[in-house]
Amino acid sequence: MARLDLPLGIVLAGGEGKRLMPLTADRAKPAVPFGGSYRLVDFVLSNLVNAGFLRIAVLTQYKSHSLDRHITTTWRMSNLLGNYITPVPAQQRLGPRWYTGSAMQSCRISTSSMMRIQKPVS
Repeated sequence: MARLDLPLGIVLAGGEGKRLMPLTADRAKPAVPFGGSYRLVDFVLSNLVNAGFLRIAVLTQYKSHSLDRHITTTWRMSNLLGNYITPVPAQQRLGPRWYTGSAMQSCRISTSSMMRIQKPVS
């Protein structure tokens, strides 16, 4: 049975987080540490996994290196069952303000290219 009927969870995690300065000087708001080894994005991912979303794309945008690293090393799902949590980087644009724009605009661009490459797991 193909697993395309399972929902795909999408997390928009690209905030600059100006109100959290200086915590966001070197990282995106979702990557800010909380309670030791946790990050703010962990609350959202935990809720999605506990709700049954086992295929999750985290759309990153602003200063996403530490967030990408945290997701890939901390959130490992069973590849045998087709489950995953993966960071999807923003499309790089030229200029110092390449990350500007709405989150929904980035979501449309990233998910349309991601859906083309996604194949059903038997």
